[in-house]
Amino acid sequence: MNTFPISIVACACVLAGSFARGAEIVDQANASRPAPIGGVERVDPRLDALVPLDAVPEILAEGHEWTEGPVWVPALGGVLYSDIPNNAVYLWRDGEAASIWLQPSGYTGAVARGGESGSNGLTLDRGGRLVLAQHGDRRLARLDAPWEAPEATFATLVGDFEGMRFNSPNDVVQRSNGDFYFTDPPYGLEQGMDDPAKELDLQGVYRLTPNGEVSLLVDDLSRPNGIAFSPDESILYVASSDGRNQPVVMAYEVAPDGSLGGGRVFYESWGDGMAVDQQGNLYIAGPQNGVLIVSPDGEHMGSIVTTQSTSNCAFGDDGSTLYITADMYLLRIRLTAKGVGF
Repeated sequence: MNTFPISIVACACVLAGSFARGAEIVDQANASRPAPIGGVERVDPRLDALVPLDAVPEILAEGHEWTEGPVWVPALGGVLYSDIPNNAVYLWRDGEAASIWLQPSGYTGAVARGGESGSNGLTLDRGGRLVLAQHGDRRLARLDAPWEAPEATFATLVGDFEGMRFNSPNDVVQRSNGDFYFTDPPYGLEQGMDDPAKELDLQGVYRLTPNGEVSLLVDDLSRPNGIAFSPDESILYVASSDGRNQPVVMAYEVAPDGSLGGGRVFYESWGDGMAVDQQGNLYIAGPQNGVLIVSPDGEHMGSIVTTQSTSNCAFGDDGSTLYITADMYLLRIRLTAKGVGF
């Protein structure tokens, strides 16, 4: 398994006295400069064209239980992100404190439940509407509410495969033709793999077409998690977050009809959420407390070190800011690279 190298450039210490889990969310936006955390590890000279030499991750908000699924929303001029155990989506905008934007976000049942019940991955569909991978409700759903007056009103996009409920949809991406591709590990089930409510005997990668047809594309990954397309959508990347059995990021050729060809190991590492820049470089969250930056040919060029277990990342602003969810934090780092779609 690939690991981070030892040398760290532009390293900064974690702030002392971090807030306990579940504490009031603290926002760093109104400081003269948000507090730095971690640093950047440089392995390949090509990284210098993507990450400025003085770049360092910055803390935007802290005090969450477990953050996930950041997405830049132009209509809001800010970032939405999930706090899964708190069943909430938060909004952070520059100059404002992070605050609950939507609750509940992933479980709308009348009977209280524990575990990772909230939304996980978030994305915008081609119409600019919010789509949520909902752990507790075990579905992909679209928010049916105005941006500036959100309420927990959802339309189910898909909730089952061949009559069996999904485990807990985790991450989702939409292709330019309208197809959604999403992963379905067991993390949102209260008892995981042993939960009696688990109906499927696999952890799959699925495709949902605009006419509502759902198909199973990958059935041999033990913990499919993050998912992303290459810039031209010819490759679908899927990260497996199984550190014992399948710590890999897979690459699948995408056929014209949306089906997948045989997968290949793109990079040997445990992975969670992912983002892709316009040059096709992959940003893989999770391993060794940070974000790996891997070239289109599978070479590790360097890492953004967050010092925290890191769940996901997404480009925002003008496309050159990478927002990162890491444990109880929302972070950002200013890059030279720009994300796909900007």
